[in-house]
Amino acid sequence: MGSIRPRRRLLGALAATAAAFAFFSSATTTAGADGASATVARATTTHTAAADAAQPLSTSTPVVFVHGYTGNASNWTTAMAVFRANGWASSNLFAYEYNSYGNNITNAQGLASYVNTVKARTGASKVAIVNHSMGGLVSQYYLKVLGGNTSVSHLASIAGANHGTTYAGACLIYVTCQQMYPGSSFISQISSGDETPGTTRYATWYSACDGIIIPYTSTRLDGATNNNVACQTHLGYLTDTVVLGQIARFFAS
Repeated sequence: MGSIRPRRRLLGALAATAAAFAFFSSATTTAGADGASATVARATTTHTAAADAAQPLSTSTPVVFVHGYTGNASNWTTAMAVFRANGWASSNLFAYEYNSYGNNITNAQGLASYVNTVKARTGASKVAIVNHSMGGLVSQYYLKVLGGNTSVSHLASIAGANHGTTYAGACLIYVTCQQMYPGSSFISQISSGDETPGTTRYATWYSACDGIIIPYTSTRLDGATNNNVACQTHLGYLTDTVVLGQIARFFAS
């Protein structure tokens, strides 16, 4: 990030970083109670003509889940159960894991390789992607900068940090948090021009009760169907069977 005063500064910095880990971590121990009562009002944003012309998917389409900062595959246990209940086979549900403290460009490149592996394994020409929190940055870089939109038919961003969050100021010792801070060169790269490229169908879910994505409207993408959830916490989405069910139906539409 001697004397007694520098040590106090160091302890304060470490405490702030620890607080960021606690809030960004995708543990789901108490989030379920928030999700059960979530209601969603669809925003007026409409798809582009190209997106509407995309071929509809079925439940045979592989789904790739992309976790948030400090998250892992276990964050998607409830989501995968909801998708199975909506007709997906377990063999078509995949969770991509990446380094939360590294570089989101590298993480996006890893996602590109992972999607190619999923396509080869399943024989599918495209996948659908669900992301949460910082997973939005990883996904957007893949689809927009790396041209991954040609391999993705649907993308759902749940509380994605798509335009950054000021909460990332608590962990700026890591490059991923620097990239996640509003106004970063990384954010500028994925938000300039067309935010929803290609024929991919995009949708987002965001809420004023989020508490971590600040401002909460950061999740919205121009050209996407942006769904304003009445009140849901940042981690509560991970066990919100209402929102997760809507995403499953969006993918199968």
